[in-house]
Amino acid sequence: MESARESAVISGPLAGVRVIDMATVVMGPYAAQILGDLGADVIKIESPNDTVRVGALHRTPGMTPLNLNVNRNKRSVTLNLKDEGEHAKALELIGTADILITNMRIDALRRLGMDYDSLAANPRLVYAHAQGFRSDSDRARLAAYDETVQAASGLLDLAQRAGDVGAPVVLPSIFGDKVAALTIVYAALAALVHQRATGRGQHIEVPMVDTLLAFNLVEHLQGRTFEPPMGPTGFPLSMNKGHRARPTKDGLAMVIPYSPQNFRDLFAAAGRPDLAEDPRVNGEFIDSARDGEDLAALLETVTPRLTTAQWAEVCAKHSIPFGPVLRLDEAAEDPYVQGGHLLDVAEHPSEGAYRVVGIPLDFSATPASVRRHAPLPGQHTDEVLGELARGEVRR
Repeated sequence: MESARESAVISGPLAGVRVIDMATVVMGPYAAQILGDLGADVIKIESPNDTVRVGALHRTPGMTPLNLNVNRNKRSVTLNLKDEGEHAKALELIGTADILITNMRIDALRRLGMDYDSLAANPRLVYAHAQGFRSDSDRARLAAYDETVQAASGLLDLAQRAGDVGAPVVLPSIFGDKVAALTIVYAALAALVHQRATGRGQHIEVPMVDTLLAFNLVEHLQGRTFEPPMGPTGFPLSMNKGHRARPTKDGLAMVIPYSPQNFRDLFAAAGRPDLAEDPRVNGEFIDSARDGEDLAALLETVTPRLTTAQWAEVCAKHSIPFGPVLRLDEAAEDPYVQGGHLLDVAEHPSEGAYRVVGIPLDFSATPASVRRHAPLPGQHTDEVLGELARGEVRR
């Protein structure tokens, strides 16, 4: 990944595509950020009070850690959509777009004349609307936050059952927002292919709960796949209560033997060849549902015999799945992270040195890049509206 810098040079597979980001918080802006990383010209129509700009950690008000990465590769235009003149400018700007991303509630969009039906005069527009629940459901107008989406999608039920706890903690990541953001990206790109082929855009609805429920059920539908059911939901391997990091002599690591041979090799490396004779690791496969927890407890009696580095060597030699537990506070010093430019330091014009989250993919012909630092609120209003007045982007 190239270091972030202000650059008018547009590269990436989406060069020439214009995206209007009219979304708040993380879900929509993260989707627009990815499209920007891929080369799209992303214009963010925002209020200076966007919650992604609110936080205790900043050097300049509004330039929070979350904002510095999720709003990179964008130009910021501040418009008051309740002002008649500025509202008209916003509509004119949307008229130049290939893709519009918004997570405003449908009633607010209709009042502003910015729902899909109101904008259909631009037949090429791909209109991606993300919300908590489907618009045709009785929950359509309910507020949705990541925690409530995790609950409604079954994720907390899985956590409760796997951890055998009374009150499960939500996954410590805005998981629903980010899965929905990735869904927005692939849906918008698919619609863009259709637009290029036919000249027609379309409306895309991305309900967070539906998206995360479908995501969870890829493996967890299990016995409920069949009708009548052949068993409960829950992927046995993922639901195994022993599926956790192991203590080593000097830290923690994920040491996950899957096959009988993996177990036997691991026990031998730990100096316990006697355990390799256990009948549970000498069959055709490991019965995780029956023996998973007991074998996990047995593993934890032997993994402290070697250091994390020694286990890395053993597991590489015997093809045993292994991973050291990366501590996020130390991630920037990890050789793998450094080699992939996943946390390079860049110099922001107003914020100084900061870490840029890297682009986790590589295009051989059309490389993605971080071309623009996250803007100050309204930093590009005059620039973008000037282009609009000159007709430089009018379709």
